[in-house]
Amino acid sequence: MGKKVLYLDCGMGAAGDMLTAALLELLSDPEEGLRRLNALGIPQVHYAAEEAIRCGIGGTRVAVKIDGVEESDAEMHVHGHDAHTHDEHTHGADGHDAHTHDAHAQDTSHHVHRSLEEIKRMIASLAVSDQVKRDAEEVYTRIAEAESHVHRRPVSEVHFHEVGTMDAVADVAAVCALMEWLAPDAVVVSPVHVGSGQVRCAHGILPVPAPATAYLLRDVPIYGGEIRGELCTPTGAALLAHFADRFGTMPRMCVERIGYGMGKKEFERANCVRAFWGEEQAQKPEMSTEQEPRQARREDEIIELACNVDDMTAEEIGFAMEQCYAGGAKEVFTTAVGMKKNRPGTMITVLCDAENRDRQIELLMRHTTTLGIRETQHRRYVLARETVEEETVFGKVRKKKASGYGVHRSKYEYEDLAEIARRENVSLEEVRRRIQTNA
Repeated sequence: MGKKVLYLDCGMGAAGDMLTAALLELLSDPEEGLRRLNALGIPQVHYAAEEAIRCGIGGTRVAVKIDGVEESDAEMHVHGHDAHTHDEHTHGADGHDAHTHDAHAQDTSHHVHRSLEEIKRMIASLAVSDQVKRDAEEVYTRIAEAESHVHRRPVSEVHFHEVGTMDAVADVAAVCALMEWLAPDAVVVSPVHVGSGQVRCAHGILPVPAPATAYLLRDVPIYGGEIRGELCTPTGAALLAHFADRFGTMPRMCVERIGYGMGKKEFERANCVRAFWGEEQAQKPEMSTEQEPRQARREDEIIELACNVDDMTAEEIGFAMEQCYAGGAKEVFTTAVGMKKNRPGTMITVLCDAENRDRQIELLMRHTTTLGIRETQHRRYVLARETVEEETVFGKVRKKKASGYGVHRSKYEYEDLAEIARRENVSLEEVRRRIQTNA
C-alpha cells in the first residue's frame, strides 16, 4: 500500500473554518466527524456544517457558534501590555478571518482577555489525544509569537480577546483533530494566495498580507494577485506552517477523495480551500548511469511570458526587469530582435511558476509599453539544490550544491566571496584559491 498524501490547494488562501470544512469532507462519514468535533469539549462552542455553492461548485461551510451565535465579529483580539493594540481577524464579509478593527469598543462587557498560558490550559482540558493537544498548543504558540514580533511585546504580554479566542481555538482544535483522524503520511501545500490591497485597523491602514500573517508565512511560497482583500488569515497561516511537510505543486498521486471548504463571500473565483486525499504514485523509472535518491531528480512546470518592445529606453527596460524579479519571477532576460519597419527591438522574457502568472502579466503590462504578452508552458528538468555553510580560512562561507541525473556540482556563493575580497583587499581569484588550498 502506497503512502497516503494530503494535498491542500490554497489558491484562494486559507482560514481555519475553510480548512476544517475541507478536511471534514474527506472523512468517510462527515456527519460522524461533525459529531466528534462537537464532543471535543470546547466551552460554549458548537460546530455547524451546511452545504455551500461557490461558482457552481458544491462544498461545505463550517460555522462555529458560541452560545448559539456564529461569531462573525472577532476571531482574535490581541493587545500589548500597556497599549491597546488590536488585530482582530474575523470570519467576515470576505469569507475568511478578515480584519475588522474597532480598537477598544465602548462596550467593555466583552473586554475579557486570555493569555497564551490560559489558552493552553483550555486546550489541555479538551477531550482529545495528547498529540492533538500538542499540535493545538504549538499552532497557538506560533500565532502568539507572530503577534509578539509584530507588536514588539514579549509573548507573555500578548493577550487574546475572549470572543475571538473561542472561535479561533475551535478552528485550531478542529483542524488538529481532523489531521489526527485522517493520519496522512505526508501533507503537501500549494503556494499560498494571500490576496492584495490594504486592510483597516485601529492604527490605520495596513498592507495585505497582515503583518502577523506575513510573519507566519516566512519561508513559505506566497503570492498576491488581482483579488482585493485578505485571503489568508493568521490562524490559517499558522495551521499550514505547522502541518505542511513541504510546499509546492501537487505530487503524483491517485486521488481518492476531494474536499471543498467554502468561505462566505462570492468572488469571481470559487472561494474555497480544496483538499485532495489519495495515494502517492511512484515516478517512472529514469535512465541513469548510477543509482541516486529520487529527490535528487526533479521535474516541474514553468511558465514563459514574452513580449516585444521597440520604444523603451534601456533604463525603462531595466526597471521593468527589476519589478518582475521583485514580484517573484524566477528569471527575467532580454533578447535583441528585429521588428516591423526594420526597427531593432527587445524581447523581454519572464520565467515564473503558474501561480505567479497573473502577477507577472500585470507587471509586464504596467512597466512596459507592450500591447500583448505571449505565454508558453514548459516542462522543466532541474537538479536538486541546497545551500550549506562551509568553514574556511575566512570563516563560514555559503556553498551551493546541485545534484541529479548522475551530476554533482558545487560553487561558493558569489556575494560571500565578494564581501571577503573587499574586506581583504584581494581579488576574487585569490579568495577562491586560498579557500581551496585552506591557506
